Amino acid sequence: MKAFRRIWSVITTIVVILIVFLAIALVGVRVIGLTPYTVLSGSMEPTYHVGSLIYVKEAEPAEIEVGDPITFVVNEDLLVATHRVVEIDVQTSRQQAIVDETGEAMLDAEGNPIYEEVPLDEPAYYFTTKGDANDAVDGAQVYYKNLLGVPVFTIPYLGYLSNWIQTKKGMIISINVALILLLLTFLPDLLRSVDDAPKKKKKRRKRPA
Repeated sequence: MKAFRRIWSVITTIVVILIVFLAIALVGVRVIGLTPYTVLSGSMEPTYHVGSLIYVKEAEPAEIEVGDPITFVVNEDLLVATHRVVEIDVQTSRQQAIVDETGEAMLDAEGNPIYEEVPLDEPAYYFTTKGDANDAVDGAQVYYKNLLGVPVFTIPYLGYLSNWIQTKKGMIISINVALILLLLTFLPDLLRSVDDAPKKKKKRRKRPA
């Protein structure tokens, strides 16, 4: 029984360590400002493999340089991608139609609106990106407000597990497994109590009347 308890204690310790690692890797990193994302395509092979989990740190647009990989929102469906910056366009002003006292646009001799350059409140950054494994640059530039950050590091294959846990089935199974492991963690203590019970009874019998 003692040998079994020792083996079981080692197994449960390893399992608990794995659970703690996964909890930190999937959720806990957010405390230090990192957000994990799963790599779903091979467009950044071999830098980021399919199924990897990349950890992204927020960054200001002005901090991004050509050659940096960035993570960004692609479209209104909130699809996220990570590609490398190959060119940066910065706009500090925009054209605005000049209006008269009545609010009507002023026209030139040919009847076209007259425009003037107006400074922006803050520079607007547009990033041209490309996947390392792609032959051509992406079809649309990344607007700076769609920038999520820059990848800091990656863990291979962990993205598969992260995606599975986020499904309804995966979430239910994960919760049940966690509860079972929690109960099994206390199994050695229960076995120890059962094993020690006869010894306590014997000791009581030996007491003088």
